Amino acid sequence: MDTPKQFNIRVYGLLINEQQEVLITDEYRIGMLMTKFPGGGLEFGEGTIDCLKREFMEELGLPIEVESHFYTTDYFQAAISFENTQLMSIYYRVKTNTTEPIQTSHHSNDIPAVDGAQSFRWMPIRHLNSEEFTFPIDKIVAEMLKSDCIRAL
Repeated sequence: MDTPKQFNIRVYGLLINEQQEVLITDEYRIGMLMTKFPGGGLEFGEGTIDCLKREFMEELGLPIEVESHFYTTDYFQAAISFENTQLMSIYYRVKTNTTEPIQTSHHSNDIPAVDGAQSFRWMPIRHLNSEEFTFPIDKIVAEMLKSDCIRAL
């Protein structure tokens, strides 16, 4: 691989409900099914927290507040869908006053193979399986979140 010439910065939210479940999303984009945490790409002129608030409003119609920073990619990760691009992902714990507008599924990949299709579901943190996530960084974050949950018990 050539040396990356640009960055792709992604910002994700870890929304945890009272049952200790985290919200995840199944999506069909760039010709593939993917399971990841909610969030998306940072736009020029936008801060990371503003990006995350915008993404949650666009995808869920849900206003959020950031509780704390959780993790930022601390190793080199090439972007899968962008040539010569280094991926940087930033994860925050987020909260909201209500989760009522969120329509969820109980099945993984409960979406058609149509670009932009998306579905959300709650997953118990204790039972997170990193192999269910599509991208390497989400796998790491899932394991970190699960470890935090187990330590808190």
